[in-house]
Amino acid sequence: MSGIRFDAIDLRILDAVQRDGRITKLALAEEVGLSPTPCWLRLRKLEKAGIVSGYHARIAMRAVAPIATVLMEVTLATHRQADFDRFERAVRAIPEIVACWSVGGGVDYLLKIMARDIDAYQRLVDGLLERELGIDRYFTYIVIKTVKDETVLPVAELVPDAKE
Repeated sequence: MSGIRFDAIDLRILDAVQRDGRITKLALAEEVGLSPTPCWLRLRKLEKAGIVSGYHARIAMRAVAPIATVLMEVTLATHRQADFDRFERAVRAIPEIVACWSVGGGVDYLLKIMARDIDAYQRLVDGLLERELGIDRYFTYIVIKTVKDETVLPVAELVPDAKE
């Protein structure tokens, strides 16, 4: 945890900047109900604490090129820390693996992979297997349709004890 106690204004700032990372200082202040300088100081405090960790554009990749989005479950053969570390280092180095979560419940990792096509995905998997990263099993789930893919987090719902 950051050690910062959030109030309702902090949460409104977080909500506003994640919906529009290019929001002006004045527009942000108006949206959260503060004057510009105190609002900006609060935002800077949230940035310095690592709560706001960056500003990014969201790319509609399928409008740029046809792609295949694939979810992949991975189970490692052995479960020593060195095994996890080796696999995670490899995953971090592959740009097409856009997300990776270590999970509990029968598998070790869940990966989100964006590839040019299914053949490119299979070449990526073949490369992982050839590197002998300790993969015991993997299961592939090809995304047919994206129903929901939010990047805006429900800040107020996740921090229920923020004071007004």
